[in-house]
Amino acid sequence: MFELIRDYIEKFTKLSDADWQLLLPHLTERVLAKNSLFAKEGKICKEIGFILDGNMRHYYTKDGEEKTTYFYFENSFVTDFISCINGKPGSISIEALTETRLIVFSYSALQDLYKQSHAWEKFGRLLAEYLAIGLEERMVGLLMLSPEERYHQLLSSNKQKIIERIPQHHIANYLGITPVSLSRIRNRAAKK
Repeated sequence: MFELIRDYIEKFTKLSDADWQLLLPHLTERVLAKNSLFAKEGKICKEIGFILDGNMRHYYTKDGEEKTTYFYFENSFVTDFISCINGKPGSISIEALTETRLIVFSYSALQDLYKQSHAWEKFGRLLAEYLAIGLEERMVGLLMLSPEERYHQLLSSNKQKIIERIPQHHIANYLGITPVSLSRIRNRAAKK
């Protein structure tokens, strides 16, 4: 089971067996029930998860209304990275949309690994760059594309899991529209 996370980390940087052994004692498995939170707005996030099974969503709350900004699936890391880095209460929540099985380790353990190994330092840097690219792409889509263009981009991207596995009301929220508007966009797309 832990080999899955090693394989994923090695997409960022190659780990020697000695490097891998540094992380191994810090890994634990956790199962989150559907609708439970991995990170909660107003709380300090101290952990990083790696999803083995299930899916999750990342959202902000403004005036009681949730704003979905990201979805997580198998073989991806999940955390409130900003809260981990600055040690302050987070502004997001991360909710399990299904029962979700994760491998979890503390952010402080990762920081210790940075001091012990250049491979872990490289991983941290490349992970931060990967997250920055994702945030920039999301921001550009929200600012520059219409809701219909965002929907078509979603259909043609590598994010097909969102269409296949996420409830329509969460997809509409992610696109910044109502479920009724999403239904109209989907109908127009089906007629083309």
